[in-house]
Amino acid sequence: MNELEYLDAAEKLLLSVEQACDRINDDTDADIDAQRVGGMVTLTFSNRSQIIINLQPPLHEVWMAAKSGGYHYKWDGKVWRDTKTGNDFYADLTRDATAQSAMKLLFGA
Repeated sequence: MNELEYLDAAEKLLLSVEQACDRINDDTDADIDAQRVGGMVTLTFSNRSQIIINLQPPLHEVWMAAKSGGYHYKWDGKVWRDTKTGNDFYADLTRDATAQSAMKLLFGA
């Protein structure tokens, strides 16, 4: 993967997270505040807990920090996969957002 391919895939991921937050806020009482600054999106839940997703261009990775820990994802050509567990980014985000918000939330591509 070259730099342009990484940036394209990573930007699509961040945009999909922002759009999912908008959808979730419209459909539920979750009230997720999604703030984007450059290559970083911070999700703040009503209980003030946060999930931070940021781009790591030199490594061609996307990192996510949540209460459960920190995760590094690489694009495998189809999905962003955790470099240690192989889990899909959206499955991990769904798990952590659900835990931190105490509401069933669903994120996906």
